[in-house]
Amino acid sequence: MIIPATYGVALALTIFTMLCWGSWANTFKLSGKWRFELFYYDYALGVLLMAILAGLTFGSMGDELSFFDNLTIAGKSKIAFGLAAGAVFNLANMLLVAAIAIAGMAVAFPVGIGLALVVGVVWNYVLNPQGNPILLASGVVLVLGAIVVDAIAYRRHAATQAAWAAAAAGTASAGSAAKKKSSGKGIVLSLVSGVLMGSFYPLVEMGKTGDNGLGPYSIAFVFAIGVFVTTFVYNMYFLNLPVQGKPIAMTDYFKGSLGQHLLGIVGGLIWCAGTVANFTAASAPKGVQVGPAVSYAIGQGATMVSALWGLLVWKEFEGADGTVKGLLAFMLILFVAGLALVSVAPLFAGH
Repeated sequence: MIIPATYGVALALTIFTMLCWGSWANTFKLSGKWRFELFYYDYALGVLLMAILAGLTFGSMGDELSFFDNLTIAGKSKIAFGLAAGAVFNLANMLLVAAIAIAGMAVAFPVGIGLALVVGVVWNYVLNPQGNPILLASGVVLVLGAIVVDAIAYRRHAATQAAWAAAAAGTASAGSAAKKKSSGKGIVLSLVSGVLMGSFYPLVEMGKTGDNGLGPYSIAFVFAIGVFVTTFVYNMYFLNLPVQGKPIAMTDYFKGSLGQHLLGIVGGLIWCAGTVANFTAASAPKGVQVGPAVSYAIGQGATMVSALWGLLVWKEFEGADGTVKGLLAFMLILFVAGLALVSVAPLFAGH
C-alpha cells in the first residue's frame, strides 16, 4: 500500500481531507428539493465505491502489505471496530445532513463538526498523545467559542427573519414561534451529530492498532461497509419519523432524476476520498506522522470550508443585520485561530 514518506505529503493529504469534507455537502444542496433520506442511499453507495477503488489501486501498490493481505490477517475485533466506526459516523452524518436541510451549511457544520473536533481531539489524544497539550487545549477552547458564537448568530438571524415575515403576514407571534422552533431543531440536530461524529475516529484508531490491525485502506473499506449497511437500518426511522416534512416510502427513491442520483454518488465519492487521505496521513511513519488527533482536527477544518460555501455561494445568511455579520466574522476568526493552534501543536510536542 502507498503510505506518505514525508511530513509534507502527510500534511497535504490532511489538507485535501479538509477540502473534501467541507465540500461534499454541496452535492446535496445542488440536488434541489430531493429529500436527504433519499439522497443518502446514493451517498452511501458513493462512499463504498471510493473505498473499494482506493483499496484496489493505492492500497495494492508499493512494498507494504497489500489491501487484500491486510484484510486476511486482520483480527476480528479490529474489523468490528472498523464496522462500529462506520455505524457511529453514519448516524452522525445523517443527522448532520438533516441539520443542513433545516439550518443550512453555515450553521450545521460549525456547530456539529466544531463539537466533533473537540470530542475527537480529546479522545484521540488520550489514545495516542501527540502534540503539545497546552496548544491543543487552547485550540479546542477557541473552537468551542466559535460554536457558541455561530449558534448565537443563527438564532438571532432566524428570529429577525421570522419577525419580518410574520409582520408582513400579520401573524407575528405564530410566525416567530415556528421559526424559533425550526432554528432550535437545527442546532440540536447539529449538537447530537457533533457528539457522535467526534466518537467515530477513535474507533478507527482502535481498529488500526496492533500487529493484527487494519491498514488505512483496509479500514476505510470496512468502515464504508458499516456506512452502507447501516444506511438502510437508520433510514427506516428517518423515512417514517422524518425530522422535516411528511413521512415517505423507500420506493420514492426511484422517483428521483438521474442527476439527483449522480449527485448523491459524487457526494459520497468526494467524502470518502478525503477520508482515505486522512486515514493514510495518520498512518505515516512515526517520524513524519501528522498524528491522529491533529490529522482529525485539521480535517475538521472542513467546518471553515463548508461555512464559506454556505455564506458566499448559498447565501444562507442573506439579509443579516450588522450584529449577525459581526458575529459570523468573529466565529470565523475563532475557528481559524483554534485550527492554527491545533495544527502547530506537533511542532512543540516536547515543550
